Amino acid sequence: MKISNLDQIEKIKANMEGAKEVYKQVPLSKQDGAPHFSFRVFTIEPEGHTPFHKHPFEHLNYIMEGQGCLVEENGREHEVKKGDFVLVLPDEKHQYKNRSPKAPFIMICAVPKEYE
Repeated sequence: MKISNLDQIEKIKANMEGAKEVYKQVPLSKQDGAPHFSFRVFTIEPEGHTPFHKHPFEHLNYIMEGQGCLVEENGREHEVKKGDFVLVLPDEKHQYKNRSPKAPFIMICAVPKEYE
């Protein structure tokens, strides 16, 4: 068993091509013995965004703070906000954007531990 507090987890700038003002924390991972999933927390600073990308595994997301949008491959944007759950299926091209000029957009992103 492991209990961790997000305030105690190192926040590092995400090293992803195409990302702007994105920071990552990993409170639960394969290093902790998680058998299937890792939980990552991404903070997207005001007017920042994740890369427009896809991958062969699903994302299970929960929006903890703020509001923004999720962009599909066809360019369609879906508004997301605190309290929303999002499922991004394998190979769906997507991007998260923080539309706020002042507040961070924070989300939990669960992925298979192999893709942590």
